[in-house]
Amino acid sequence: MTSEETREQNGIELEYDLNEPPQKVWRAISNPELREAWLPGQDLANPEPTTITPGREVRYALRESVPPFLESTVTFRIIPNGTGGTSLRIIHELDGTSFGRMTKAAANSNSPIRMRAA
Repeated sequence: MTSEETREQNGIELEYDLNEPPQKVWRAISNPELREAWLPGQDLANPEPTTITPGREVRYALRESVPPFLESTVTFRIIPNGTGGTSLRIIHELDGTSFGRMTKAAANSNSPIRMRAA
């Protein structure tokens, strides 16, 4: 297995070359019982995919269980490679609204700046 990582402005993209055939990878990412082993239902905003293109792509909505309850989307794309294996691309993107909230606040404080006269 080889991997490649690309960072986007509001997400991350990973690409893996797997030895397993596309049908097996598809089952692992789309079958709820198999998916539960590596992407538990409690991490999903909804256990059903938001979009699905059978045999090619599945997208899930995620929502953190702790503040600030960021929402994101993870997309799994599979493409057969030339050796009988699979190229798996995982794209994890923060929701635009969530990303905006994150970048506006200071890392150490969510309160307004106050200055005192000496």
